This record gives sequence, structure tokens and C-alpha cells, in this order.
Amino acid sequence: MKSSSETAATAMVDELAAALTVDLERIMGLFRSLTAPDGLSLTAAATLAAIERFGPQRLTALAAREGVTQPAMTQLISRLEDAGLVRRESHPDDGRVVLVTITDEGRVTLAHRRDSRATRLAAILAQLSPDHLAALGAARSALDALASVHRADDPARSPSH
Repeated sequence: MKSSSETAATAMVDELAAALTVDLERIMGLFRSLTAPDGLSLTAAATLAAIERFGPQRLTALAAREGVTQPAMTQLISRLEDAGLVRRESHPDDGRVVLVTITDEGRVTLAHRRDSRATRLAAILAQLSPDHLAALGAARSALDALASVHRADDPARSPSH
């Protein structure tokens, strides 16, 4: 049986999760609006960013991470490869395994998208009060911790990938 402090902590986490879910939906809408049309879908950009962040990945892991089917991811990777943003390589320990790797052009594309969004976001941030800006700055480490939590349902982070 849970103690009253454990029950209170669970309730607090549940309440925070419910509130953050709504807030994150709104933030994702803002994020989408910051991205200028450039021919790269959000799924393509997220896939490219995942490869940049976590290193070479198997197609199956990328598909699971982005919540798409393996055939859909195969098509997406083919388009990214045709655009020169990724390349396929053999796994160094098992030549039968194919890994998707980001190219220098892919890194430049991501950097350009981030710079463009940062410029647009700066104009929005400039409209906030100093207190809100300070609160957002203080929240960065907590947001990073949240985004970095190891999740059992993230196959792209498992040791076999």
C-alpha cells in the first residue's frame, strides 16, 4: 500500500503530466509555425535530427522512433538520400546491417532550419516580460532533462541499434 506522501507525489506527477501535455501541444504548434517551408517535412526533419543526435541508425529504429511504418521510412530515407542529406552504410561490425548516416549537407540543412527558427523565435521572445524570459531560461535544464530521459519504448536508443 502506498503512503500518503507517495500518493500525493503520484497525483502531482499525474497533474503535471496532464498540464504539460496541453502546453506541449501548444508549443509544438508554435514550433511548426516557426519553420519556413523548405520542402522538408517535419517527419523528415525529425528523422534527420535523430540521426544527427544519436548517430547512424537502422531503418527499423528510425521508423519506430518517428511512429511510421518501415516502408514509409524506407521511402523517406530514399528521398533524403536523393537530396544528399543522408547516406546508407554497412554496419562496421556486421556488413549485412545497413545504417543511415547524416551527411555534411544534412547537417548544414538542419543548422539552417534551426537558425531560421531561432530568428523567428527571438522576435516572439522579445515580446515577453523579463520575468517570463528569466523563467524560460531557468526551465531549459528541466526541459533538457525531460527530453533526455531514457524511455523503454524508444528502440532507437537501445544498445542493439
